[in-house]
Amino acid sequence: MDDAPASQPEPPRSPGPCSGLGVDVVDATGRFGAERVAWLVDRAVRALAPLGLAGEVRVRVVDDAEMAEAHARWAGVEGTTDVLTFDLRDDPGDPLDTDVLACLDEAERQAVERGHAPERELLLYVVHAVLHCCGHDDHDEARAARMHALEDDLLERAGVGATFDASRPRAAKGGVRA
Repeated sequence: MDDAPASQPEPPRSPGPCSGLGVDVVDATGRFGAERVAWLVDRAVRALAPLGLAGEVRVRVVDDAEMAEAHARWAGVEGTTDVLTFDLRDDPGDPLDTDVLACLDEAERQAVERGHAPERELLLYVVHAVLHCCGHDDHDEARAARMHALEDDLLERAGVGATFDASRPRAAKGGVRA
């Protein structure tokens, strides 16, 4: 895939069909490429559309170093992680105002484990982040199972296929190539 130019053009943005949800993705790594960024925006809008959300979701694709720094600063945990969600709304009933940090290095590692493309893994992280903003959590086994099943349901509806649970049937393999 193409490397991002030194100064990136306006990131792709796509309002959700009838939902008023805007998704912006910026590749801070310079490794993700414009085609994969566009795919991620499109599939995120499709996957989140059934939720009927309005507002903005801004995704910054980062590497391990930037994620580890943010993880320590904002969560007090050393080391990298897959995704950090920042719900910036004053009231949970307001339209989404969400910043997401999604780690490309972790997505690449998990994609190898799960047998799909890194952009598909990043899409899972975006859906996961938005579901947190909608009140879902994965802090115990039962809630995590429900949340991950909803993630896979949304990804299946978007034509990507189950991504978290590899045992579920998949509608499509890979990411951009799907």
